[in-house]
Amino acid sequence: MKKNETKQKVMDAACSLFFAKGFHGTSVRDIAKKAAVNVSLINYYFSSKQGLLEAAVVSYYEKYLELLENVLDDTASLAPTSKLKKLIEAIIQYKQNQHQFTCFIQRELSMDSIFVREMMVTYLAKENYMISKVFSSALDGTPYTHIDKEFLLFQLKGLLSTPYMAPNEWKNKILWDQSHDFFIKKYSKSINDWLDYVIEKQQQDNSR
Repeated sequence: MKKNETKQKVMDAACSLFFAKGFHGTSVRDIAKKAAVNVSLINYYFSSKQGLLEAAVVSYYEKYLELLENVLDDTASLAPTSKLKKLIEAIIQYKQNQHQFTCFIQRELSMDSIFVREMMVTYLAKENYMISKVFSSALDGTPYTHIDKEFLLFQLKGLLSTPYMAPNEWKNKILWDQSHDFFIKKYSKSINDWLDYVIEKQQQDNSR
């Protein structure tokens, strides 16, 4: 097996165990057993369990942010609302395809730690910038005040995160690949319906 394939296999095993047992409840030996590799190989590639966690988070967010940038580039000619809907669908699809590690990251983000602060500065700030910029453009032309837009953006980010903050509520509904695809389609539509309501409601109120 090639080096990159082995490293990815180890990261996949670690992500699954971090989700199931938590970071502190997972040992390097647990990861080695699940990945079917030697403990020494994990230490060689990642130095420590913390190094493995950081490598997994970097890989997750770099791919995620690259996806968002590509969606924004591909939808540059679309109207802002259509662009935002495409972005929402891409975000839900990525998070659902990385379901276990997404849930683990959301759980970690609920805690105040040096690790979380580093993620916020490095990755979450960039994610927030891209989402808020498109969201603001979609609301242009509505009479929402600045503070209204801030509250609505907060709601949108909550909608994008909620399924991964409470995974137990969904575990009996998502059991196989087809149900993941169904969830991506239906949940993305639910958020986009909320977006349509937010925009149309203000336009109707403004026309009265």
